[in-house]
Amino acid sequence: MTKTNMTDAAAGAAIYAATKELRLPVVRSDSGRLAEIAQRSQLSYLGFLAEVLSAEVDRRSERRRQRRITEARFPRLKRLVDFDLGAAPTVNPATISTLASCAYLDAGDPVVLLGDSGTGKSHLLIGLGIAACERGRRVRYATCAQLVNELAEAADERRLSRLVARYGRVDLLCLDEFGYVQLDARGSELLFQIMAEREEKSSIALASNLPFSEWGGVVADPRLIAAIVDRVTFNAHIIETGTESYRLRTTKSGRNG
Repeated sequence: MTKTNMTDAAAGAAIYAATKELRLPVVRSDSGRLAEIAQRSQLSYLGFLAEVLSAEVDRRSERRRQRRITEARFPRLKRLVDFDLGAAPTVNPATISTLASCAYLDAGDPVVLLGDSGTGKSHLLIGLGIAACERGRRVRYATCAQLVNELAEAADERRLSRLVARYGRVDLLCLDEFGYVQLDARGSELLFQIMAEREEKSSIALASNLPFSEWGGVVADPRLIAAIVDRVTFNAHIIETGTESYRLRTTKSGRNG
């Protein structure tokens, strides 16, 4: 092989062409900067190559995480680290730390968040979802009413089986506001289809303002609600967020300050 001396300009042009062909945008944009750092740090050629490729991998991982979060359709971004555990004495920090590792997803275990409005259920639910997204898991968020309406529309358009299968493939289904709206017989049956599809295979994280004893007010059929409770409580991580509204307490504190 003939040794050739390549000018920096020629090297830059070659890198641009190659990285465009190979679809390596970070190498294309950051190679010059990383080369200067490598030179100052006296990195070997292999060390420089490792740094460049690691930068590309890191950027792709970040884009993948962001795509997962976007696809999950969260109404807002809430992370577990931002949850005020001091304002929620009934929430065990060790439980939140364990769930943050997302190990429960491997077992398909459910998570149930119970508490009054304003106690942080949705924050924790979204935080669990984002933690899963950041670990590369497929997540979908929906309120109970949104999910039932989507399923009913799919049933009317004869594509229910495809939609149920799609929900069955996500690693974590975050179901919010169970108990805010009473479901009719059809809606209850559609919701049960989703839960049956995911049973002991993929996790559901569900937030409700009602204790289990009052879930019969959401789903009127006693056999169906018993089956739903059975599925969301088997091997479940149950978190009670309490009865005192954090939002209301914060508002009162601000007015009295």
